[in-house]
Amino acid sequence: MTCPADSATGATDSGAGVITIAVDGPAGSGKSSVSREVARRLGYGFLDTGAAYRALAWHVLERADDTADVEEVLAAAQHFPYAISLDPDHYWVRVGDVDVTAVIREPRVTDAVSGVARVPEVRARLNEIFRGLVAASGRPGVVVEGRDITTVVAPDAPVRILLTAAPEVRAARRSAEMSGQDAAAVAAALHRRDAADIQVVDFLTAAEGVHVVDSTDLDFTQTVEGVLDVVRAATGAAA
Repeated sequence: MTCPADSATGATDSGAGVITIAVDGPAGSGKSSVSREVARRLGYGFLDTGAAYRALAWHVLERADDTADVEEVLAAAQHFPYAISLDPDHYWVRVGDVDVTAVIREPRVTDAVSGVARVPEVRARLNEIFRGLVAASGRPGVVVEGRDITTVVAPDAPVRILLTAAPEVRAARRSAEMSGQDAAAVAAALHRRDAADIQVVDFLTAAEGVHVVDSTDLDFTQTVEGVLDVVRAATGAAA
């Protein structure tokens, strides 16, 4: 195993002293790229929680199991040797000895993610892993991004942010990220994913105490600064 500052696999330390910056938001809002840069600026770790669901979906598919079959998904989750880097400058995702950093972004995995994420037992287990990763990070803080981070994974985080944008802007951004794929198909897939996932968790509405950063009319740098402004106001952190 590599050092805790770079990766972890779900340790269950208390994590006392580790500052959690919780960032929620839908696909295309910029939460991954923005959260990574915020972590870099703060000297914090960066945790992409969506990668775990993607990696588990890949794992289920590799086992030739059906992501629509809850029992098969649960069986795969019981034997899921997951690891992820928390270093914003050296990001990787592994399942066992296999580096899945790139393959979990393939369309077949994207289409299968909702089938995995809708299982409550899976979400509960992965949430335990996320908290363990933060605790074992070896860093002063971790920026944790995903879809129910501010309400379920880290409801007591000192900084909780909902990063959002208008649907058409999110679709355009996701299409630009996925070069070589039809823009209309990418947009349709994003809307299907939103519709499926909203049945499991409300990632479009800010809970009480959660700060909203709307990136619809902001570029990347402005969005990063907007998030850092919230962090500075809440923690006094310098970045």
